[in-house]
Amino acid sequence: MTVRAYVAIGANLGDARAAVLRAMTDLDALPGSRVVSRSSLYRSAPVDASGPDFINAVVALETGLAPEPLLRELQRLELGAGRERPYRNAPRTLDLDLLYHGDAAMATPALTLPHPRISERAFVLLPLAEIAPDRVTQAQLRQVSDQRIERL
Repeated sequence: MTVRAYVAIGANLGDARAAVLRAMTDLDALPGSRVVSRSSLYRSAPVDASGPDFINAVVALETGLAPEPLLRELQRLELGAGRERPYRNAPRTLDLDLLYHGDAAMATPALTLPHPRISERAFVLLPLAEIAPDRVTQAQLRQVSDQRIERL
């Protein structure tokens, strides 16, 4: 049995565009998973972070992986792309955030679903609205309208 999961992808170090595109390919190759929809790429200013602009996207993933095993796979891909975590919201070579895993609602030390900051970030809401308009409200989009973001 599979569920639809949504994964936000971002990078702002190195060749960020290539890292995001590579992550889309890598996500499609996860065990028991396949990418069924990809948003456009977006350029956004860092939010609660420093460094260069980010390249962002969101993918819809049909997966047989449960939430925490999927999270471990996402973290493995981040490490493979050279992700380091020297401090909170540090610039990064790759950031993969599990936004939704079906309709799962959970809060463990490792994972909170749905992702707790979805509605605060234009770089998540705009690409998510592109591929899953039922997951994003106009009110949410208005709340982030002051954040700088452009579709590439």
